[in-house]
Amino acid sequence: MPRELVLTAPRILEFREYEEPKLKAKQVRIRSILTAEKHGTSLAIYRGTSPFHVKRYDDYLKLFLPLEENATIYPCHVGNMTVGVVVEVGKGVSKFKVGDRVFGYLPVRETHTVDEDFMFIWKAPPELRDEELVCIDPATVALMAVREGCIRVGDMVAVFGLGAIGLMTVQISRIAGASKIIAVEPIELRRRLAEKYGADHVLNPNNCDVGLEIKRLTEGMGVDVSIETSGSYKALHQAIRSTAYGGSVVPVSWYHGDAVGLDLGEEWHFNRQIMVSGARVESEPYRDYPRWTRSRVYKTVIELFKRKMLIVEGMLKPIVPFDKAIEAYKLIDEKPEETVKLAIRYM
Repeated sequence: MPRELVLTAPRILEFREYEEPKLKAKQVRIRSILTAEKHGTSLAIYRGTSPFHVKRYDDYLKLFLPLEENATIYPCHVGNMTVGVVVEVGKGVSKFKVGDRVFGYLPVRETHTVDEDFMFIWKAPPELRDEELVCIDPATVALMAVREGCIRVGDMVAVFGLGAIGLMTVQISRIAGASKIIAVEPIELRRRLAEKYGADHVLNPNNCDVGLEIKRLTEGMGVDVSIETSGSYKALHQAIRSTAYGGSVVPVSWYHGDAVGLDLGEEWHFNRQIMVSGARVESEPYRDYPRWTRSRVYKTVIELFKRKMLIVEGMLKPIVPFDKAIEAYKLIDEKPEETVKLAIRYM
């Protein structure tokens, strides 16, 4: 029987067997090839630190509200984007055929049975490799962050946090015309990748006063735009300190817990900066709707990959077989210095 990876409690993963249902009309079955994880969002759920453990988001009120008594998110799936191949189609399916390579938002699972009109599954462009397809998600978030920051030709930009989203932000900032990109990250592996991807300077926040160093690198002015992708309140504070008077700060991360290390009574109070929320791709409508929609964001990222303007070499680390997935989650949780973006191969 096929297996799936299920989170049953904080930091408790297990493999479970499941039976594949008989296909209904308009359904397709997909066999997984490669899945990538989203470290920030999914690790918060894995660790039990997400607000969804105690609250629910009311889409009408746009508020987090307390969970109903005895409500729980467990058991739940893990995983972000999956590439697979269609192995079976139900009656009346017209969008896909057996043998089609597809990608989309599917969890860590050996097979998937979905309606052909499921909005988060697409036919894979033949020009894109599997490794590129599973990095489309962080690239879309990075594109949104760059657009929210209104980065223009000649701007100086700082990127805080060099996970997959931060590394994509470095690349897209360069595409947008940034003249100087300063990348900030404590993990050496990720700093080296940022250099490979086009950062002009890389800083280790454990070895310097980042805000002061960025002011020195920008002749005392600070950057025009800071984009914070790490989820650290301390990093957000340094992003504020690093940004020029009247500049923009774009927090991309899903922050958790008390805001230790963030002091809004210092530079933020004095420097008339703009802080922009909304780099989350799912938060619609966008500020520039109807010209820009989620569909346009994805099409733009895919085109950047097709033109080889975005690269992923070195970004998927570690890549592990499906049988080693539980150990891999423990690794990215406990030893982030050895990882960038987890990927799981099934075949």
